Amino acid sequence: MSTTLTVLIVYLCILVALAFWSRRETHTLSGYYLAGKKLPFWVVAFSTNATGESGWLLLGLSGMGYAVGVQAYWVVVGEILGIAASWWIIARRLKRMGDATDAITVPDILTAKFVDKWNLIRGVAVAIILIMVTAYVTAQMVASGKALQSFLGMDYQTAVIVGSIFIIGYTFVGGYKAVSYTDVVQGVLMLLGLIAVPAAAIYASGGWAEVQSNLTLQDPALIDMMAVADGGRPVLIAIVSFLAIGLPFLGVPQLLIRFMSARDDGEIKKARIVSMSVMVFFTAGAVTAGVAGRALFPGLEDPETIFPVLSNNLFPEIISGMLLVVVLSAIMSTVDSLLLLASSAVVRDAYQKIIGTSKSEGSLANYGKLITVVIGVIAVLAAIQEPKLIFDFVLASWSGLGSAFGPAVIGILYYKRITWAGVLAGMSGGFLASVIWLTWFKADYHGLYEAIPGFFVGFALTYGVSWLTSPRE
Repeated sequence: MSTTLTVLIVYLCILVALAFWSRRETHTLSGYYLAGKKLPFWVVAFSTNATGESGWLLLGLSGMGYAVGVQAYWVVVGEILGIAASWWIIARRLKRMGDATDAITVPDILTAKFVDKWNLIRGVAVAIILIMVTAYVTAQMVASGKALQSFLGMDYQTAVIVGSIFIIGYTFVGGYKAVSYTDVVQGVLMLLGLIAVPAAAIYASGGWAEVQSNLTLQDPALIDMMAVADGGRPVLIAIVSFLAIGLPFLGVPQLLIRFMSARDDGEIKKARIVSMSVMVFFTAGAVTAGVAGRALFPGLEDPETIFPVLSNNLFPEIISGMLLVVVLSAIMSTVDSLLLLASSAVVRDAYQKIIGTSKSEGSLANYGKLITVVIGVIAVLAAIQEPKLIFDFVLASWSGLGSAFGPAVIGILYYKRITWAGVLAGMSGGFLASVIWLTWFKADYHGLYEAIPGFFVGFALTYGVSWLTSPRE
């Protein structure tokens, strides 16, 4: 048995142990989906970051650094601004409202102030979550296949199936508590890997000055953050689009429920400092690995394999095995949360609230576990077809979720005249604007990131329709 495989097996055993340790919290909906709202700040912080970044960070963002050079650092700025805004604008108010209304899901928050007698808000929210989460999980399954294929030489389809068995398995057994504590393990590993790999790549290149010299010879635009990208795209649109990648942090439900799961308001205050500090190392490390990797290994057919390539070529086998674990950690820490998000939408929002079942909490929690497996299997079947670009696939899902829920949640938390119609219009309009822009307009407008029109339309409809439909004093 290879050293790399041994390291992987040890890591997976740790995850399984955490899942069984967490089982006692999975017999109620609040326990299975929010760990009873009792998590300490350090778990909330690492779980938020690990969930938000995914395989997109280690494969997609490092691949972007490889492809476009230092321009990718604009994404770093956008990500840091986005996570900071989420912690400072959303987290504490959402936590207080969630506790006051016994909310378990984001649709619980969106309907807390209204009598949603037709359950339209919940119905639309469930549809959006299921569509986007399936696409998002598919992208992560693709990432797991690429990672196992690159490190272990496995057949791609086999790699996807093997990775999915462990991810779905520990999520099924341990619920949100297992997911959150495994996120801590995974987040720490990601942090260490994103310090070690870029540092080794720069050292192997002879220093940062040598990296810059090498990239200048390949293409001077690779070391110019203000370069015009993609064959004539206006630089302002490119920069604004990169910065806007952080916008969905304000609305993606898999992150918002992290705030709701904290023990109390004091834990939120401490968690945001840890989270923002770690995010700097996460994002800057991924881009730097890609940029320095371009100097060492120019001409890769697939830029999104640069992190595994660096790991395999710059480190001994035992460290390379640990870096495989880092890549899988990034993937798993997002997939498990997405599976729980989709499961909660079906069981809590659709079955319990819309259909109005009288089943016990224990029965509903068991149904949630089964739904977790079903959604995971659907994503695996789609991932086996191997969509090509993890970066683009994740961004589409990320922007769709953020555009749907970001403006509506901010309206619920801050706008006193918010109405049922405003929430429904903002959620539906933001989502549709993001999807329509991506499908029909993005290519004609120099690749302007779809979350920008999505958030614009979402805010305009949330506040505009609420103003029109609120009672006049």
